[in-house]
Amino acid sequence: MDSLTEFHRVADEVRNWGRWGAADELGTLNFIDDDKVLQAASLVKKGRVFALGIEFGTSSPQGALDFRNKPIHLMTVDGGDETQWARYGSDWPDNSTAQQISKYFGASAFRFNDDMIIMPLQASTQWDALSHVYYDGLLYNGFPAASVTSAGAFHCSIDKVDVKGVTTRGVLIDICKHRGVDFLEPGKDITGAELDAAAAAQGVRVQRGDVVAVRTGWIARFRQTGNPLEPSSGLSWTVASWLHEHEVAAVAADNVQVESLESGVEGMFNPLHLLTLRDMGMMLGEFWFLDDLAADCAADGVYEFQLVAPPLRVTGAVGSPVNPIAVK
Repeated sequence: MDSLTEFHRVADEVRNWGRWGAADELGTLNFIDDDKVLQAASLVKKGRVFALGIEFGTSSPQGALDFRNKPIHLMTVDGGDETQWARYGSDWPDNSTAQQISKYFGASAFRFNDDMIIMPLQASTQWDALSHVYYDGLLYNGFPAASVTSAGAFHCSIDKVDVKGVTTRGVLIDICKHRGVDFLEPGKDITGAELDAAAAAQGVRVQRGDVVAVRTGWIARFRQTGNPLEPSSGLSWTVASWLHEHEVAAVAADNVQVESLESGVEGMFNPLHLLTLRDMGMMLGEFWFLDDLAADCAADGVYEFQLVAPPLRVTGAVGSPVNPIAVK
């Protein structure tokens, strides 16, 4: 277990505040420039598409936290309403919805279904915005944490990403394959040295502006056990230095929170979250499904791809669901 003193030393080393100006709210996405987008497009060789998102529903790995319920999907108009709206709706003056739909259904043979979803924005496959976590009262680039109010995040919200987008070169680092296991049992977190060794064994090099996706085998294990807090090894908090050195645009993993559920720093919860989001200005992707992509990469030996993973443009939000797409 490392000390808070060591944590703050690393924080000072990796902090990007002011690197792209005092008003910057994009952080390491600034590493993605026009040339990087063109490079990513050039990686498409065989037209294979891999969806890296998992389901949003009752089977998704959400609900262990009381403040994050599982997604709730509701039908607002369905086939059972086909005849009853027309029969009763027009005679129901106190129900404007029934009257409106009955006009549609009563005027012609046209019918439709409609639905809605209620869920935390950080449910299932997601991006964490830079405003998601903080310490000492400050967000990334020194913006006050108090600027995140009940109306939303004034600074560093997920909708600020829209001006940049997330389209770049993706690199998969398959730690399961590197260790020769199906799942990373807890107790041996991933270090920067291991990321380098695994990438070298795969014949790929992490470059400036990449999104690095790390496979731990967590989602397959979750589908076996149903435990949304299934303990596993994740990225060590010290990987922040590795990410900073490689000038990575963002990092994602197929587990609960990219890093291990065990802190690694005495008196600090989720230290890697704090170093990446708050100090470096680097978004985190959680619950990314990497198994199918990993199988294809192992088959053809190509661990780089075009990644397209824009968040939803939710005004003031501190996170967003996403269905990332890898194209090879």
